Amino acid sequence: MYDDIPDYMKEFLSYMQNIKNRSANTIREYYYDLRDVFRFLKLYKSKVKIKDITPELINETDISDLDIEFLRKVDLADLYEYLNFISNIRSDKATTRARKVAALKSFFNFMTFKQKVLDKNPTVELETPKLSKRLPKYLTLDESKALLHSIEGKHEKRDTCIITLFLNCGLRLSELVSINMKDMKDNVLTIVGKGDKERSVYLNNACQKAISEYIAVRPKDVKDHEALFISERGTRIGRRTIEMMVKKYITLAGLDPKKYSPHKLRHTAATLMHKYGNVDIRSLQQILGHESISTTEIYTHIDSEQVKEALESNPLNDM
Repeated sequence: MYDDIPDYMKEFLSYMQNIKNRSANTIREYYYDLRDVFRFLKLYKSKVKIKDITPELINETDISDLDIEFLRKVDLADLYEYLNFISNIRSDKATTRARKVAALKSFFNFMTFKQKVLDKNPTVELETPKLSKRLPKYLTLDESKALLHSIEGKHEKRDTCIITLFLNCGLRLSELVSINMKDMKDNVLTIVGKGDKERSVYLNNACQKAISEYIAVRPKDVKDHEALFISERGTRIGRRTIEMMVKKYITLAGLDPKKYSPHKLRHTAATLMHKYGNVDIRSLQQILGHESISTTEIYTHIDSEQVKEALESNPLNDM
């Protein structure tokens, strides 16, 4: 799939995968982001006006012929023109722009300090777009119960198991679809998370019950015998199938399907564990598989109900 990029980009992707041990998803993001940047740069440096650079034109642009000399001519001003383009013309979100900046920095660091083909790294002073900190959206305890009670139909046991694992274990969508039968032993589930990092997740009674009831009805004649969750076609269930399934039950529960997704169920699990289980942040970090404690801190927010209780507890409230 990488035949439409220069060899030096392929070498970078290989380095990130085999030496830095980045996940397949991360490698794919690097590929798409770098391809997008250099398609724009090729057009921009060939004097195509920015207002004339359309998505169709970018998609049609071949960059497989870009050599090291082209790379050496890329400077900081060029990169800011690209960021200006994706921000003001294409309206990419700040998170998307920040991801692309991270990809560019990693790539140019590799070309400068590992490959040593560049004298200057144009990303040294390239600033990352500032991200606004927003509280994560999550379901309340009552909404979570309503979601579980909304599950029905032919795949009720399977779907109940999936939602239960999301809400109790805080799994990522990629982690859930990759669960194999052999990953479960007694009350422990082995998860392979970001960067192929393995962690153990202890299954509570609700998870054990849901898994047991699903396995009792799990199809026997399947194409993928290793996968825990099986699709209608007898293969490992896909991410899109789960996303659509979650939206369906969110709607049946009387909630807004535009606000909630599988990742919001991960937020919900973390919030409920912290709020009702008094789980400390270090334990929460381990459960969620976060590399940095700062990532976990967004789940330990104080919600509006707690703020209201705090204000009402003020002794001056009764005066």
